[in-house]
Formats: sequence, C-alpha cells, structure tokens
Amino acid sequence: MTSSEFGPPLSPSVRHDFLVLARSVPALLRDPAVDAAWAGPSALAEFGVGALAGHLAYQILSVPEALAAPVPEEPVVSLLGHYERVEWIGAGLDDEISVRIRSGGEQDAAVGPHALADRVDSAVAESAVALAAAGNRPVRIGLWGPWSLRLDDFLTTRMMEIAVHSDDLAVSTGIAAPVLPPSATDTVIDLLARLAARRHGPTAVLRALSRAERAPGTIAAF
Repeated sequence: MTSSEFGPPLSPSVRHDFLVLARSVPALLRDPAVDAAWAGPSALAEFGVGALAGHLAYQILSVPEALAAPVPEEPVVSLLGHYERVEWIGAGLDDEISVRIRSGGEQDAAVGPHALADRVDSAVAESAVALAAAGNRPVRIGLWGPWSLRLDDFLTTRMMEIAVHSDDLAVSTGIAAPVLPPSATDTVIDLLARLAARRHGPTAVLRALSRAERAPGTIAAF
C-alpha cells in the first residue's frame, strides 16, 4: 500500500495534532474527579459520566480498528459530505442512533476509568505506529452508513470529537479542560464554523463572531 494509491499523502500536521489530542485523554480519564463522578449524570442529557468518558475514549479506540480493517469499497465522500450523511445530527434523545451511541459509551466504560485510560494509551501507541506508515487511504467505522472518508478527514472528525467531549467531561466533573495545541484548535474551530454556517447560514455566523447586537440566539454546529 502506497500513498499514491490513495491520493495525496497524509498531512503530517493532522496526524501530529490527532496524536497530541489523543494523548491528553488518558490523563483526563485518570483524574480523581472523573473517578468520583463516574456513576453520576454528565452535562449531556441522558449520558452518565462513565458513558460520556467511554464515548470520548471511542474516538481514539476507533482509529487502530479502522486502520486494521480492509480498505473499504464504499464511495469516498468529503469531510462536509460526511456530516451531511450522519444520522446523529438532529436526532432525538430516544432515536435509535442516539441510544446506540450512549450504549456504546456505556460498554466501553464498563471496565472503569483507569482500565479505560490504559486501553486508550494502547490505542494511541498503535495509532502512532500505524499512522507513520499509512497513506491517505479511505477508512470507515461501524456506525457509519455506506460511505468512507480519506484518512486525514477521518482524523479531523476524531479531533473534533475529542476536543468537544473532553470539554463535556471536564464540565461534568468540575475540572479544567485540556489545553489544545493551536493548530488543532484551528482545525476544530474551522470545522465547527463550516458546519455552523451550513446549518444557520454564513450571515448568522458572521454576526455571531463580529456583531453581538445582531447575533442569533445560537450558531451551534449540530
């Protein structure tokens, strides 16, 4: 397998930033405040702290699994094309996809915070080795429908999930969210801004960022 088979080579900055964010997660999971709150509710509706932590961990655990799988044969879509297709955007709390996401988090969390952190450590190490040798091949994960993403776009989706859910977990347990490297912050904010503009229109996003007196009530990306 060579990068020429799968288009441009994987972006070194995307790979580096993903690994930096992924390496911040085990320390967050091992924080005593997370352990103490594990069985309680989180800041997200219907998510317990443990389930939220499991869902956060999954964003890293899914990477070596995706890279170890055969190259998918489904159509490759763009990064924004992926978010046009996912079922969870706009889904209700009781919709099947929402229940499945929470159940997946609960299953990953069943081992407890410290064992889960150990699993994430192992997944980061595996990912670092695999990404060093990977071309920008298509990948997919099980919750998706019949499409795949280029690896650099896939890693961008993982970075956004890690950044957002690390903050969710920190807020849920009263601790400081991990500080993101500037380049990772730029990537995540760019993606969220593009998703927000697609949902609310560019004028709403421009006003929210520059004219508070004319800003809409929300420009949430999803």
